[in-house]
Amino acid sequence: MDEIDLARIRRSYELAELREETISRNPIEQLQQWLHEAHNAGVLEPNAMCVSTALGGQPSARIVLLRGLDERGLVFFTSYFSRKGQEIEANPRAAVLFYWPLLERQVRIEGRVDQLPEDESDAYFAGRPRGHQIGAWASEQSEPVENREILDQRMRDYSERFEGEEVPRPHSWGGYMIRPARVEFWQGRPNRMHDRLEFTRDGNVWSVRRLQP
Repeated sequence: MDEIDLARIRRSYELAELREETISRNPIEQLQQWLHEAHNAGVLEPNAMCVSTALGGQPSARIVLLRGLDERGLVFFTSYFSRKGQEIEANPRAAVLFYWPLLERQVRIEGRVDQLPEDESDAYFAGRPRGHQIGAWASEQSEPVENREILDQRMRDYSERFEGEEVPRPHSWGGYMIRPARVEFWQGRPNRMHDRLEFTRDGNVWSVRRLQP
């Protein structure tokens, strides 16, 4: 296998620019616009986001899918007993990163995390593919397992258990809402002189400022 010269991998970002006079004054609306543009550009899973949590000073990060976005914040779903669920329980704050290299863009978000109301989690779960519903029962997310065969057997067991009936949402599984307090939009520019516009929130009022690259 040929060695990759990591120090020399680089490209010039020249697709677009980001200006104060054209960006939405509401960062949720701006994020919705960028998600729409990423989808239309053919980005693979444009709603994929890296969610970082921290416990005892040790951060951890993983990719999850954004499943809802409104003025309240960003929604994703997982097991409450997963590592991220436990870290959110102990420290209900998170950082989020969207990265769309095809558009030379990224968005950074920081804020508080709350559990989604049960009726909203129920509604989302009811619309999931049946296999995904059964998987939520079969997997004790983030817990060790001896081998893959155990997981496959658990899927078969729960498929038989719920055969011929609707699969209910496990009480250990549901949604989280990330309520943004800080949002930064990043647009790549030539010579690493990137555009960075940062929104911060005071109550219901957002202010924006430009950051140096």
